[in-house]
Amino acid sequence: MSSLDKGWEISPIPTKEQVGFYNENGYLKFGRIFTKSELDTLRDYVDQMIANLPLGKRSEQMDVPHFTNPFLFQYLTHPAVLDVIECFIGSNIVLWSSHFISKRSRDGLAVPWHQDGVYWGNRLRPMRVITMWLAVDASTVDNGCMRVIAESHEKKDLQYEDVDKEKHLFGREIINEDLNRSEGVDLELEVGECHFHDAFTAHASNPNKSGRRRCGYTMRYMPADVRHHVDDWNHQHHIYLLRGQDQTNGFNTYQKIPDF
Repeated sequence: MSSLDKGWEISPIPTKEQVGFYNENGYLKFGRIFTKSELDTLRDYVDQMIANLPLGKRSEQMDVPHFTNPFLFQYLTHPAVLDVIECFIGSNIVLWSSHFISKRSRDGLAVPWHQDGVYWGNRLRPMRVITMWLAVDASTVDNGCMRVIAESHEKKDLQYEDVDKEKHLFGREIINEDLNRSEGVDLELEVGECHFHDAFTAHASNPNKSGRRRCGYTMRYMPADVRHHVDDWNHQHHIYLLRGQDQTNGFNTYQKIPDF
């Protein structure tokens, strides 16, 4: 760690207790994996990406940015990240997806209560994905941090209804009354910290009405025994074998990791 990174503590790999908490509750708040200089470089890059967005495209909608920005693979494939992910899903690791969700100050969109796995449907079988949510900016209650409901990853049959797309990032929201939103846990993060959640963990976030941007990078991984079923929705969606070996007997097609 350079002198510029003093006071920026890197967390060790998760303990058995932390992995157990994740398995039981469907989420885990964690510390920092990247150095301060690495995070600063990423933020500068994202700032430029946002500045270059097409007219009318919101900064919450920067899905699969690694498809067109190979630079991001230095973060997605970082050995320290994979060492942490391995503690949760084992040594055969596939990159499923990534997404920048950057809520602008004053009018950042809300994210309705949802489970990621419901949106991905039968494209992944079995549905086993862990998302690492990296705080590019500080993420607080004030600027719309992510909220989760513990143990909700055990509920696979929740019901949804449409919501106002002008006010929400996604168009559907969980409506089950037995999912107690008042028990939602606010996952506040300092810059560079991260948290993890399961594909079926119910989560949401409030709109950003503060004067500070809230940018997070979701980095999504799955074990290499998950089969990626290609259909009209995702026939151009690429997955990448990052560590270990394929466990689908050749069912999956992996793309070559680009130079970065």
